[in-house]
Amino acid sequence: MLTPAEDKRTAARRVLDEQIAAEAPLAPLDLPADAPFLPVESYLGPRRRPLAVAGVVENGLIRLLDPAVKLPEHSRVIIVTTEGT
Repeated sequence: MLTPAEDKRTAARRVLDEQIAAEAPLAPLDLPADAPFLPVESYLGPRRRPLAVAGVVENGLIRLLDPAVKLPEHSRVIIVTTEGT
């Protein structure tokens, strides 16, 4: 496991990250009860596929372990974790 790196964000970026983290979660998709079962990719729209990346939670914020991965602001994410860690 990688050791946590020093937080090099600016004060303004920290404030923005806290504001984003405090926002209410987005509502689930409003699908009718008889909607056909489709892969999640079909609901994301064209040219958008799910992407799995490794990360670590530090001080309540998720930090991606691969610095080359860049996600757009306000990206929708699903967090998957293990129990009891």
